Formats: sequence, C-alpha cells, structure tokens
Amino acid sequence: MTDIDKTAGPKGTPPAGAEAIKAIPVRHYGRYVSAVIAIAIMAAIIYAFAQGKINWGAIPDYFFDNRVLQGVGKTLLLTLLSMAIGIAGGILLAVMRLSKNPVTSSIAWFYIWFFRGTPVLVQLVVWFNLGLVFEYINLGPLYKDQWSDFMTPFLTALLGLGLNEAAYMAEICRAGLLAVDEGQTEAAHALGMSHARTLRRIVIPQAMRVIVPPTGNEVINMLKTTSLVSVVQFSELFRVAQDIGQTSGAPVEMYFLAAAWYLLMTSVLSVGQYYIERYYARGSSRSLPPTPWQKIKASVFSFGRPKGGMA
Repeated sequence: MTDIDKTAGPKGTPPAGAEAIKAIPVRHYGRYVSAVIAIAIMAAIIYAFAQGKINWGAIPDYFFDNRVLQGVGKTLLLTLLSMAIGIAGGILLAVMRLSKNPVTSSIAWFYIWFFRGTPVLVQLVVWFNLGLVFEYINLGPLYKDQWSDFMTPFLTALLGLGLNEAAYMAEICRAGLLAVDEGQTEAAHALGMSHARTLRRIVIPQAMRVIVPPTGNEVINMLKTTSLVSVVQFSELFRVAQDIGQTSGAPVEMYFLAAAWYLLMTSVLSVGQYYIERYYARGSSRSLPPTPWQKIKASVFSFGRPKGGMA
C-alpha cells in the first residue's frame, strides 16, 4: 500500500515548506532588435512617400468616380467569366489528360504545354491581331462577319485570359483527381456506376478539398492579371486609371488609386476563399479552426477574466 504524504498541499501546489520554483522566461533580444529595425524601415518608407511630390488629395477625389467604378465592374466581370472558362476547360483537360485514350491525352498535353509555355500578354496580342490571318469568321448559316468586328476588345480579353487559365486549372484539377484513392473508383464501379457518374458523384466532391485552395489563389491572380488587357484597348480598372491620370495630370496618383482598389478586391476574395476552404475541410478535420469573427468574439468576452478561473 502506497503511503500518502500528508505534508503535500492541494493538487498543483508544492508541499508545505518546499520552495516554489520561479520560472524566468528566456529573453529574445534578437526579436526586439529585428522589430526595431523593421519599424525604422517602415517609418523611413512612409516619410519618403510623405515628402514626395504626390497629390494625395486626388486619390479620394476620384476613388468613387463613375469611370473608376465602371472599370472595377468590368474587372470583376472579366475575372468571373475568365475563371468560369478556365475552370470548365481545366476540368475537361484534366479528364482528357488522365484518359487511357492516347489521342485525347496527347491533345490535352499539347494544349497545356502550349498555353503554359507562352506569356499571357503574348497570347492577348496574338488574339487581337489574328485578323491578319483570318479576314472573315464564317460559321456557315449561324454567323459570318469580318474578324475585326467579331474579335472585340472584350472577347479578346476573355479568350486570352480564359484559355490561358484553363491550362493551369487542368494541372490543379489533375492533382486533385489523383489525390483521391483509387479504391473509391473501384468501389463505385463495383456498384455498377458508370465512369462519368463516378467522377461526378464520388471523385470530384472528394477532390475539391485539394482543388479549392489553389483555385482561390488563381482567382486572386486572375483579378490582377486583368490589368494586362489594357494592351488590347479594353477599359478595365487599370486602363481607366491610366486615362484619368493623363487627363487630370496626376498619373502616379491614379496608379495608387488602382492599387488601392486591387487591394480592396483581393482582400474580399481572400475572405471568401477562407470560408470556402473551411467548408470543404469539414470531412478531413476533427474540429474546424475558428473563424476571424469567432476569434474576435472569444477575445472580447474573455477580456478581464482571470487565467484558470471563472469570471
């Protein structure tokens, strides 16, 4: 039978007469020094911009200008439609790439190789100037017109961005499909499900957990890449900011305005990406991480409570 030490105090406290251990935290002087250096650099940058010959008042004057808001709307529309083309094309190309048919697999490989191997800016310019090769577009009884009238700046931007994005989304989707265990497909086929239905009902829903995070990054990247379509005369946010800067005599200020709008839109998209990733992580995580709002509420309601006790 084990003897009980009656001199010991309550659980978690040292025995009577024993000296309590005083824990001294380790001092990280390097952190303090690096923090001071970082603050000094930030202060120097802010001071340099404040002393520059920049009319900061022009930015709020044009921030909600109708032309700027129209440019923001066209940027968002172009991003949405280009990503829709990219995602649809990427899924199709990924399935073709994984096909056992050597013809379809080779076609998908060539498409991905070509569009990933050439800059998107070059592709936009080529689409815009294809009228030198095709004078007319002739679809028989459905449609016939001159190429210059058919290939508008908006269509040029949409095809250039969407078809280029499909090549990147194909690799993302292929990685997601390969991440699903082959036993899932074999079990579905054993139950009599067709290959298409197995993809639609079994494989793709499980692959979404792998596909969603890089797809969110691609959406944000697409939003910024839309600034390249100014070379094909499409009036999105960056082109509008350039035009206003030339007429108002404040070109640099309008670039900062465009940057502020891009930061605002990408921040909103980042929040949406977080919640979508959290939704698809439900089947793989025992407990979901708290949302930013939940963290704020927990911090507010726990303020003033003593550690280890009740309020």
